[in-house]
Amino acid sequence: MISCEEAEEICNRAQYNEASFFEKLKLLLHTYMCKICARFTKKNTELTALCLKADLKGFSEAEKAEMKEQLQKNL
Repeated sequence: MISCEEAEEICNRAQYNEASFFEKLKLLLHTYMCKICARFTKKNTELTALCLKADLKGFSEAEKAEMKEQLQKNL
């Protein structure tokens, strides 16, 4: 059985489709035994769904550079 730390890592990677089938299977087995990790996985999934629904956008590289420049001017 995997540790809770490994389950957390797999859960986070699974949210971005970066976990393998076997990792997801290990996570599923772990969450059947560990209710704390099952709750974490559920909440993590809900948070990801909310972020996707909110259609959050990040800053472009140009906007980041401009903000950095503005911050350096103010120092």
